[in-house]
Amino acid sequence: MRDLAEITFINIKEDKKYQEIINKVYEMCFREEDLYDYEIYISVMVTDEENIRQINKKYRNIDQATDVLSFPMFEKDEIAEAKKRKEALGDIVVCLPIVQKQAEEYGHSIEREFSYMLVHGFYHLMGYDHIQEGDKAKMREKEEKILNKLGLKLDI
Repeated sequence: MRDLAEITFINIKEDKKYQEIINKVYEMCFREEDLYDYEIYISVMVTDEENIRQINKKYRNIDQATDVLSFPMFEKDEIAEAKKRKEALGDIVVCLPIVQKQAEEYGHSIEREFSYMLVHGFYHLMGYDHIQEGDKAKMREKEEKILNKLGLKLDI
């Protein structure tokens, strides 16, 4: 298996368990979206509430922590072109403490909630969104398919 993600832990202790989840989730996503055989990759930061709050404020002008942020490098119609070179599909920032709280609140395992955030962020990088109901339905269908293949049912 090739490295599909450059993983960084900021203000969070590096944890092999989370690295394994990231790699497993993105292998499934890349295979599903026919990206696996290309040199494209994702940059993933696992961080704390204060750091994601600062990032959210800087790039979205929202002064609060959130569970996941996605910063795509390409528009949806440019991804085919990105496959031609070694390139980051984009950056994903996941707030582990919020993911842990949400897992408890929703009655999910931490692996399931963390995986969902990774898949959700991935599909934002792929150009999907959930602002319009039709777009939201397409994105949820793709997320659910990946999580089901991973044995982690989506039950939002």
